[in-house]
Amino acid sequence: MGLSEKEKNRYHRQLIIKEIGEAGQLMLKAGKVLVAGTGGLGSPVLFYLTAAGIGTIGFIDCDSVDLSNLQRQILHGTDDLEKPKVISAFKKLSALNPVIKLVPINKRVDRDNAADLISGYDVVVDCTDNFSTRYILNEACIKSGKPFVYGGILDLIGQVMTIVPGKGPCFQCVFREPPSSVTLPNKSGVLGVVAGTIGSIQAAEAIKLLIGKGKLLTGRLLMYNALEATFREVEVKPDPDCPVCGKN
Repeated sequence: MGLSEKEKNRYHRQLIIKEIGEAGQLMLKAGKVLVAGTGGLGSPVLFYLTAAGIGTIGFIDCDSVDLSNLQRQILHGTDDLEKPKVISAFKKLSALNPVIKLVPINKRVDRDNAADLISGYDVVVDCTDNFSTRYILNEACIKSGKPFVYGGILDLIGQVMTIVPGKGPCFQCVFREPPSSVTLPNKSGVLGVVAGTIGSIQAAEAIKLLIGKGKLLTGRLLMYNALEATFREVEVKPDPDCPVCGKN
């Protein structure tokens, strides 16, 4: 499976990056990524992965577009109000890059379907807005040996971490219990550009995973503060007592 002349032209500015080149672009073309959530984080992740030429992109969401979403969920517009988010996303992404395979999934992730949903994908990107779904996806990815790129945003801050089974801590090593201070998603504030910053980093992590290049955020929780314009990195280690990946 090579690149067509149109693909070479479309991805030219990536092909001339030495760390990617044609070999890396072919890896992206063969890659399969599942994005959970098409909202604030899912919007930049899906836009950039689609533009980069990931061969197959699945995206799952069970919500419809609401007016209050539009301040940060840039995949959707005023004309999409009340439409299923996956349908709105499919329309925009198809227009951006019609040569890749897009798989919209209008479902809610739960313990009964998580394993089936992630099967067939190489990387899972968490763009959800609640801890319960993250725990489910984390456990499913650990059991199936799939990399999992976590992203979280709240008010003016965001954080990113990449979980690679067997090569560092999983999500539940770091967040054993849902933080009691976290506000409900529909009650908390979020600055839209914070979602854009964190989502872009998540997309970069997914691309690095597919091409096997660069240093991943594995064992490193990257924290961003938009108000202070700072990034801070916290080293995190596997928890031997973790109920998901621990050895005890």
